[in-house]
Amino acid sequence: MTAETLAPLIRVNESGVFLSCHVQPGAKRTAVAGVYGSALKISLAAPPVDGKANKELCVFLAKKLKLPKSAVSLVSGQTSRDKVIFLPGVTAAALAAALE
Repeated sequence: MTAETLAPLIRVNESGVFLSCHVQPGAKRTAVAGVYGSALKISLAAPPVDGKANKELCVFLAKKLKLPKSAVSLVSGQTSRDKVIFLPGVTAAALAAALE
């Protein structure tokens, strides 16, 4: 994933990056599936029950970016497939490199 591809999917803040995601819970494995409209599509192995998919999404992004699990936060989309995630201390270039 290049920084140019990610540019329309993120909002850069002085303290980090807001990433728009479209999730597909209940997949065979957790992985980045490409771009879906104006969001990054991520397939999640966790089911959409009791916040398990939300937790899986945050853990997956934390591992990819080598951040503590508690640092990654779900800003909006608690019960929706479209979500916004805040990644503190991350730049657009670092996010693009981690998602390749």
